[in-house]
Amino acid sequence: MARKFLYLIAIIAVLVIAALVALRLWPGKLTELALVPDKAFVQQAPLGSDRYADAALWISRPGATADPARWLPQGVAPGEPVRAAVFFVHPTSYLDKASWNAPLDDKASRELADTFVRGLASPFNQAVELWAPRYRQATFGAFLSDKPEALEALDLAYGDVSAAFDRFLASVPADLPIVLAGHSQGAYHLRRLLRDRVAGKPLARRIAAVYAIGWPVSLQHDLPLMGLPACAAPDQSGCVVSWLSYGEPADPAMTLAAYARRPALDGQSPGGSAFLCSNPLTGGTGGAVPASANLGTLKPDKDAKAASLIAPGVPATCRADGFLSVGEAPDLGPYVLPGNNYHIYDIPLFWANLRADFARRVKAWKPA
Repeated sequence: MARKFLYLIAIIAVLVIAALVALRLWPGKLTELALVPDKAFVQQAPLGSDRYADAALWISRPGATADPARWLPQGVAPGEPVRAAVFFVHPTSYLDKASWNAPLDDKASRELADTFVRGLASPFNQAVELWAPRYRQATFGAFLSDKPEALEALDLAYGDVSAAFDRFLASVPADLPIVLAGHSQGAYHLRRLLRDRVAGKPLARRIAAVYAIGWPVSLQHDLPLMGLPACAAPDQSGCVVSWLSYGEPADPAMTLAAYARRPALDGQSPGGSAFLCSNPLTGGTGGAVPASANLGTLKPDKDAKAASLIAPGVPATCRADGFLSVGEAPDLGPYVLPGNNYHIYDIPLFWANLRADFARRVKAWKPA
């Protein structure tokens, strides 16, 4: 099972490296030509929650065999069960420009999604229930384009996430607290899910925590509509955690461009508005914390046969621009994005602290 964690490197090496090369070498229109679909958006019928009764539409769910979310690094015990139900939305794993949305049966994107769930959802796997849906995600190029088709693709993907959430809510025990988690495109959809399905509704009282990692959460244009505050303390529940990791020297221009081209939850452009920087080493916002507080950074072994926790891990400092600095670019592998963007490693960098943070916030949750 541990060997399969390698796919976080091996599959990315095959599928993502082409995108990284394009981003590094082909600016502007050349990047768009390489990664953005050049065909019309194809309308597709929405998936109803009844479709998500099919176990094949879940990467992880109770009773699943060979569940990738239940993976653990070498030497890490399963730990005490945490009485919570987690809904995890995986990041973009469809890198093809053949269509604006991933076909549900696309083999490459399915395998990469399984890998992402293994590495990114595993900090939450002490939960008694952990659910991670497959969905017709927007292609990678949708985040590099101003075309209206890009927003249509994201809307389609969100419709699937919302339908899966309906099935999740209908399936989990009514007295379990809920944790919402996602990375990158998954976090992008979680913001909207909170606005549409949680804010101002009784369901908000069941949310123990929200981990919207790897996509900016605007303090002005997003957070007020999400219905929950930012997490200001490590033992606070019913709040939102978010960060975007960069090594130094950092050049976040590409991330800021993607952030600015997508409308915020209030329908406005976020522009250069400030966004939430949670510090995963304190459980609050802001601050500078040394590596000694990092309980373990997840890193593949040299022979790529397994993964282990390196402790202490990296430091964490919320920069003035809202990004989370992990210090002088640490050596975690060759898949760092341009500008020392540690996007792929947002969660592995703080794997052990996030695992502890999750358990602590659920413990602090109290039923209304």
